[in-house]
Amino acid sequence: MTPRSWLFVPADSAPKIAKALGAGADALILDLEDSVALGAKPAARVLAGQTLAAPRTGPALWVRINPLGSGLALSDLATIMPHAPDGIVLPKPDSVADVQKLGAYLEALEAAFGLEPGRTRILAIATETPASVFSLGGYAAAGPRLIGLTWGAEDLPAAIGATHARQPDGALTDLCRLVRSLCLAGAAAANVAAIDTVYPDFRDLDGLRAWAAQAKREGFVSMMAIHPAQVPVINEIMTPSTAEIAEARAIEALFAAAPGAGVVAHQGRMLDLPHLKQAQRLLARVRPA
Repeated sequence: MTPRSWLFVPADSAPKIAKALGAGADALILDLEDSVALGAKPAARVLAGQTLAAPRTGPALWVRINPLGSGLALSDLATIMPHAPDGIVLPKPDSVADVQKLGAYLEALEAAFGLEPGRTRILAIATETPASVFSLGGYAAAGPRLIGLTWGAEDLPAAIGATHARQPDGALTDLCRLVRSLCLAGAAAANVAAIDTVYPDFRDLDGLRAWAAQAKREGFVSMMAIHPAQVPVINEIMTPSTAEIAEARAIEALFAAAPGAGVVAHQGRMLDLPHLKQAQRLLARVRPA
């Protein structure tokens, strides 16, 4: 199942990693990219590998490597892949071609280190370069390693020369709203999870709750976090409620009882096939894989 919460933690800080491991996140992202200074990256790789090599009883362990074009990504992968990360977070891809390239690297490294072929999944941060904006509909060609698309609100504005990603009232700028929506559509086109970006003010839990609830209504199924305090709120919001699950099961049962029907009646409403698809997507998130 797709994690509800993804908690970033700098891979160069053992105390922060220890705290993050106990935060209750479904997935922990050991970050080798933006939160780690260039001179600290070699040590961060080693610490990330040690974290992966330790007994695993908590969250899924993912690693955000440096961008493929940075000259650092292959060193990242060579250090961490012997320890079998659950997945790789790929920053700054221009298009699906970068995911395919990473997939080829992972295939070779899995073979080299005796790992099950295809076990290492990929999550792409798909909106961080100007070129990426024009390629968000192409991720259906990524292959089975890709499990989701997410977006970022910092790198793209910086790349085009914008000074802010948000308006004074906290609302996203037009560009960020655009890429957020295209990320949703691109994920749906690729049949992978749409994952919302971080909420930047980790002290504002009420704001986070409102943001996460709106993201869920719009179609995001999980969310990134930048602080352990955010994790319980995200998990609560992104967990389908008992009522939502019961409603989805009822809708699925009604259509199953009327094979070939395009419309069914439920609690005074007429439901058609898009409602069935929505129900099936929700149930797929709570059923065992």
